[in-house]
Amino acid sequence: MKITNANVNITSPGRNFVTLKVETDEGIYGLGDGTLNGRELAVASYLSDHLIPCLIGRDPFQTEDIWQYFYRGAYWRRGPVTMAAIGAIDMALWDIKGKAFNTPLYNLLGGKSREGVMVYAHANGKDIDHALEDVAKHKEMGYKAIRVQSGVPGISSTYGVPKGPGRYEPAERGLPSEYEWATEPYLHHVPKLFARAREEFGDDLHLLHDCHHRLTPIEAGRLGKELEPFHLFWIEDPTPAELQDGFRVIREHTTTPIAVGEVFNSIWDAHDLIRNQWIDYLRMTITHGGGITALKKAADFAALYHVRTGFHGATDLSPVCMAAALHVDTAIHNFGIQEHMPHSDETDVVFPHHYMFKDGFMFPGNAPGLGVDLDEKLAAKYPYQRAYLPVNRKLDGALTDW
Repeated sequence: MKITNANVNITSPGRNFVTLKVETDEGIYGLGDGTLNGRELAVASYLSDHLIPCLIGRDPFQTEDIWQYFYRGAYWRRGPVTMAAIGAIDMALWDIKGKAFNTPLYNLLGGKSREGVMVYAHANGKDIDHALEDVAKHKEMGYKAIRVQSGVPGISSTYGVPKGPGRYEPAERGLPSEYEWATEPYLHHVPKLFARAREEFGDDLHLLHDCHHRLTPIEAGRLGKELEPFHLFWIEDPTPAELQDGFRVIREHTTTPIAVGEVFNSIWDAHDLIRNQWIDYLRMTITHGGGITALKKAADFAALYHVRTGFHGATDLSPVCMAAALHVDTAIHNFGIQEHMPHSDETDVVFPHHYMFKDGFMFPGNAPGLGVDLDEKLAAKYPYQRAYLPVNRKLDGALTDW
């Protein structure tokens, strides 16, 4: 079997997605997700101008060699654009393998380690009361784990909370919006949020919270310590992780579990975090981490240090990536939990898929390969539209982490 063609599809059914389609001389094709929120065209160009010409004529079964070729062969390694492009190729090749063998992808990764994949939903509200109303709605839908975010008194806009009715989607069309931020009101507010959540929902519901890189290590240690009575499943991205050693400070001050990694694009971003056991959950994405080949290795490395996975699964990744994540989740032994933000109805129609949600769990389905497709004619009706994530400024106007 040889690769005969590959092309990049950019579609925007509510938000932008970059999909790679790799075709073979035996009529089997595979799909990969190369979406990088706010930088979609950079990945598309990297694929079309640099990687696809080197892919034609190769054997799609040689996933390890092809991965190494594009990672080591470029000399300039890592970075979100490079790794998202490599991830798209790798996903598509594994999809081809599964279809060629007529088996779901998880069977090529060691088979099932579990029957279902526990997922967590996002609940939010403009204040604590509205946030807890949303928690109740998601609990009624069957979720056993729920991330909770609420507006903070004194701050006009807060991460994770929509500005108006409807689903929360941080990417906005046009130029970047500017949000405001103040740490102290946030640190005072969050323990009150989870005290109320435990009071209303008891101890059985798994509760999570995303700090979204906004705290210093000692501030994160303080928050984690104050949240200990409420037994959170994790606090996510408590501080920017460029300084991996900063997580040592957090670990020394709290036993609240720590999750990080949605902006990572290599195992090297998490190497010290894992081997020093400064984190509990690795949140890299299949797309941005370089694909299935790379994430399977990262998960195996993490397992040596009792670190579990919690792959990023927001709507800034397409159903192709969600399908890939669910197959890896199903196969690996040290799976922890999977993020689940349901895509829009328009997106689900453009990307028909076999995975499904039921009673707090997701299932990848039994279709060969990834079990997801792309309706190219329908995708063409949703042209690309420039969109950006917001930027964040402190109350005095200084730019800070969003």
